[in-house]
Amino acid sequence: EGMAPPQRILFPPEKICMAWQQRQRPGAGLHNLGNTCFLNSVLQCLTYTPPLANYLLSREHSRSCRQIGFCMMCVMEAHVNKVLPFSASAIQPWTVVRVLTRIGEHFRHGTQEDAHEFLRYTVDAMQRACLSGSSNLDISSQATTIVHQIFGGFLRSRVTCLSCKAASDSYEAFLDVPLDIKAASSVTAALEDFVKPEQLDGDNCFKCSKCDKMAVASKRFTIHRVPRVLTVCLKRFEDFTGRKISKVVEYPEYLDLRPYTSQAAGEPLLYALYAVLVHSGDSCHAGHYFCYTKASNGLWYKMDDTSVDGCGIDTVLRQQAYLLFYVR
Repeated sequence: EGMAPPQRILFPPEKICMAWQQRQRPGAGLHNLGNTCFLNSVLQCLTYTPPLANYLLSREHSRSCRQIGFCMMCVMEAHVNKVLPFSASAIQPWTVVRVLTRIGEHFRHGTQEDAHEFLRYTVDAMQRACLSGSSNLDISSQATTIVHQIFGGFLRSRVTCLSCKAASDSYEAFLDVPLDIKAASSVTAALEDFVKPEQLDGDNCFKCSKCDKMAVASKRFTIHRVPRVLTVCLKRFEDFTGRKISKVVEYPEYLDLRPYTSQAAGEPLLYALYAVLVHSGDSCHAGHYFCYTKASNGLWYKMDDTSVDGCGIDTVLRQQAYLLFYVR
């Protein structure tokens, strides 16, 4: 599909189990240990990610882990095994809070952090843990860890010279899709904007190797290899001020990713929503985070620190979402 095949497969894809292995009530709530609602809500969304939870509940990672010291996969495995079996109670997530500065050295216990940034650093730390002991791997092989095979995909950037029509492709790995919502009132509209061609002209002209000159070109991103779990970040915070964009952005329970891929014609690529992370407040520096997750029993719950309360899909779809989690 235009990309170099991996030289090594770090985790066999057939061992990834997409459906819950055991159906049970939701697990424990999480105590707020001092401005840790950002961490609690991200952890709950990861805990109810079926392929990740299945793997962590099997304790397969820790049985073969050779990391000395900090390992984010071992931390997550310990956390998920504390939370999922214990419904109707709440635990203190010290397992994760204790290693906050190992996850991101600028994170400080007691400070409200950005939930998307914490998610990014946590998944990156899990990816690093899966890569430990494997050096000099090509990009395609790095994408064969269990973490990348669950959350990761590849984007294709295609630049087409408008005079000779020659196309040049490049590929980049992603672990989530950030969507601009300033001009969009729904996730599908924001995805259409994401894959809309952009003209490169003036100072941005493209050096076309076929024409051998600077030429006007069009550049277009498409999702080239789709992830098993799609994480969407609605960019609700202004880059410099941190001010919140509080508008309503609609998101569906079922999302077809096919129109936004490199092969836009074909069978639908259907994803089902399983977690929604919400920020309430006026800026990224303040406010409160909580989430809605779908437990292995197929029912939705609002998870707000220690409280875990059942709710309907209508409530889930009416939130001022910041992060959306979809599973294939």
